[in-house]
Amino acid sequence: MIRVLLVHDECLVRSVLADWLRREPDLGVFHAPWRGASRRVSTVRPDVCAADLECADSYGIPPLGELGARVPGVPPPRLLVLASANRPGLLKGAVEAGALGYVDKEGAPERLVEGIRLVAEGKRFVDDSLGFGFLRAAEMPLTRRELSVLVLAAEGASVAEIAGSLHLSNGTVRNYMAAITRKTGARNRIDAIRISQGEGWL
Repeated sequence: MIRVLLVHDECLVRSVLADWLRREPDLGVFHAPWRGASRRVSTVRPDVCAADLECADSYGIPPLGELGARVPGVPPPRLLVLASANRPGLLKGAVEAGALGYVDKEGAPERLVEGIRLVAEGKRFVDDSLGFGFLRAAEMPLTRRELSVLVLAAEGASVAEIAGSLHLSNGTVRNYMAAITRKTGARNRIDAIRISQGEGWL
């Protein structure tokens, strides 16, 4: 039996998808929103975490690292993500977090089942339709921390508010914004946001 923890912030989608996955006799399925998902990992001890890359709580960047938190004597779950080719910034974050599986959210649900089974065996699974997204992710110049700063800036947060949210100094936030502006080839903060939204990084 493969123990699966499905992580998704939309309750209806999460519940329906979990019920659909439970039709498979070799899958034991649990589910949770992103908030509290790490606690569910420690209680459920899943073989695979299947996590949606859209996250409501963490400034647009899901805390994938928290899903791999180690429990003494228990191997960490393998990570499979539900992704979209038009969000290369999130794809890049999933690669950096060590995800083994990448399922296109616009694809057939049978692909998710196939991906879960392969990832449970320690094998890689990547939907072909995400190929262009991976190419764009490889070209993205921003680090995860820079992306976190930019997401908050795009929401209208001031330097002081960004610093408070991310536990940084005001000077560090300004340095990040300067680096973001330089790396994106933008004229200023507003232009950096516009360029990044156009590229699907935000």
